[in-house]
Amino acid sequence: MDIQCKLHYIMDGKRYVFFDHTADVGIIAYGKDFREALENVACAMFSIMVNLKEVNEAICRIIEVEGREEELVVNWLNELLYLFDAESLAFCRFEVKEMSKDKMKALAFGEKLDPKKHKCKMGVKAATYHRLTVAKEGEVYKVQVILDV
Repeated sequence: MDIQCKLHYIMDGKRYVFFDHTADVGIIAYGKDFREALENVACAMFSIMVNLKEVNEAICRIIEVEGREEELVVNWLNELLYLFDAESLAFCRFEVKEMSKDKMKALAFGEKLDPKKHKCKMGVKAATYHRLTVAKEGEVYKVQVILDV
């Protein structure tokens, strides 16, 4: 996929795309910077698990993770998965507020899962390091990650 194609995805409102990977799901998320790509990869992951349009922004959680670029991606997604599994929280919007070389602080907006309201789609076990990439190509940041489903 060339840079023009990636820009096309962002301009058309598509912040991420999915690709098949054996029994797993791959995500390529785009952003004007690494922060936006991280926000978009989190949205992509939750869109696999729940219908984002059914999730209200009733609560806000502060999420802090550490690691270098690739580690941040995996730690970020796995922390969100932990909150989904342990506290039954579904998120629909994300804002990366602070970022340094090896830390990030973000806000996750969502609500408690309600089986009457939220139809769970696919279960995600973990974000993996397999084929994980973080790259800046021209003016676009790209995060590629494979989710173990």
